[in-house]
Amino acid sequence: MSTYTVSGRFQSRDGDQPFTKEIEAENESLARERVYTTVGSQHNRKRSQIEIEEVSAA
Repeated sequence: MSTYTVSGRFQSRDGDQPFTKEIEAENESLARERVYTTVGSQHNRKRSQIEIEEVSAA
């Protein structure tokens, strides 16, 4: 397992809200999926409302 830093933004009532998450995953693709899952559930947003801008290995 590697640690990935994922940053991006999601749509909110007040405009775009930036975020940065550190995710432990086997690869970059799974890190993206986990961010979609966690940000989507925490902020009640769909995948189309979440934009991932960068994924980097920490």
